[in-house]
Amino acid sequence: MPKFAQIVMGPAGCGKSTYCSNLVKHLQIVRRTGHVVNLDPAAEVFDYDPIADIRDLIEVDDVMEDAELKFGPNGGLVFCMEYFCQNFEWLQEQLDDFENDYIIFDCPGQIELYTHIPVMRKLVDTLQSWDFRVCGVFLIDSQFMVDCAKYFSGTLAALSAMVNLEIPHVNVMSKMDLVKGHDKQLVEKFLDPNPHELVADIHHLPPKFQKLNKAIATLIDDFSLVRFLPLDISDEESMGELLFTIDSAIQFDEEQEVRIPHDPDEEDEGWED
Repeated sequence: MPKFAQIVMGPAGCGKSTYCSNLVKHLQIVRRTGHVVNLDPAAEVFDYDPIADIRDLIEVDDVMEDAELKFGPNGGLVFCMEYFCQNFEWLQEQLDDFENDYIIFDCPGQIELYTHIPVMRKLVDTLQSWDFRVCGVFLIDSQFMVDCAKYFSGTLAALSAMVNLEIPHVNVMSKMDLVKGHDKQLVEKFLDPNPHELVADIHHLPPKFQKLNKAIATLIDDFSLVRFLPLDISDEESMGELLFTIDSAIQFDEEQEVRIPHDPDEEDEGWED
């Protein structure tokens, strides 16, 4: 029986750790089991109890303090993730006791890890070799998506991760519970937009940039490559709809054991005997 995992990605501050924490709570409510693995070597605080923490293997602060390496925060984090790739057996040992559970990987926010540095692709390939079905979950802060230029920027980041990882992929507009009033109306038009209508709203840009945005809009529209699902973590229904979409992408329900419903008539017949 295959195992299942989510790779939770997105820019720093988009709500990845909060999503992971609330997903575990939601799974408990629906009588399922989920566990989180922290893969951010620079993490300081998160509201969940991880079954594995990359900081037990390597930490950014230790790398930055190394006099020979002389890395800054970003270079230190990349070094940590590349070291992690060389030590996947550590992760395998941490996961050995959770054979049939649903694993959620809380990843760092550096976008280059999902675009041109092959760290996350190596992780995905390794998990698949361990018989995991993996879904990429890419979060974008809804408070960031308030104009067309930022929408296209977020869309390209999500598209880059999707193309690089080559796994089932779900894009999420997070923190919808924090968007109020007029901003909420602005954000909602980006959930399933007409890209060409959005391009018309950025007529103030120089002609060469308008042409570039039209080309991006055509790419997104013609191939229906990127759509965002709204996430309000205060709403269990919103969490449930997102989980259903992710489960469908990795065929979670198809692999579950069929349970035969209890038939009260059979029990009555047994008592009569």
